[in-house]
Amino acid sequence: SSGINAEWPLRPGEGVLLVHEHNLPHVLLLQLGTSFFKLPGCEVKPGDDEVECLKTCLTETLGRLGDTINWGIDELVGNWWRPNYEPPQYPYIPPHVTKPKEHRRLFLVRLPERSMFAVPRNYKLVAAPLFELYDNSNGYGPVISTLPQNLSRFSYVYA
Repeated sequence: SSGINAEWPLRPGEGVLLVHEHNLPHVLLLQLGTSFFKLPGCEVKPGDDEVECLKTCLTETLGRLGDTINWGIDELVGNWWRPNYEPPQYPYIPPHVTKPKEHRRLFLVRLPERSMFAVPRNYKLVAAPLFELYDNSNGYGPVISTLPQNLSRFSYVYA
């Protein structure tokens, strides 16, 4: 085996977990070190149901042993493509690309009213307000920094 996956494109599924603090939506991010942030998610294997795969992955990543979390996943909020083995990703398939190497799909995840999470070793779980993410690709990268635009079609009701 060459070590290169023959099943292109890779299909990461990632969860956009929203929490509300002070009547402002915040996105839960996993932070590694001081400056690397990522959405929780995993690789979806060919033939697997991506929503069920993401639910399992979120439980394995953030669930506490013995807990059952009812992840509500019903809205696709973003598609990103990586044309080759280089880091750049785009919210579209560039015209010269016939077979992108990766297709990331971001899903809005509704959380139960109360949730407790176990955070993976070496990570911190941080709640980043949308205003901090907006237009901040230097701090959060191109995908996370565009979440405010992708989430702007939703209305948030605070009781």
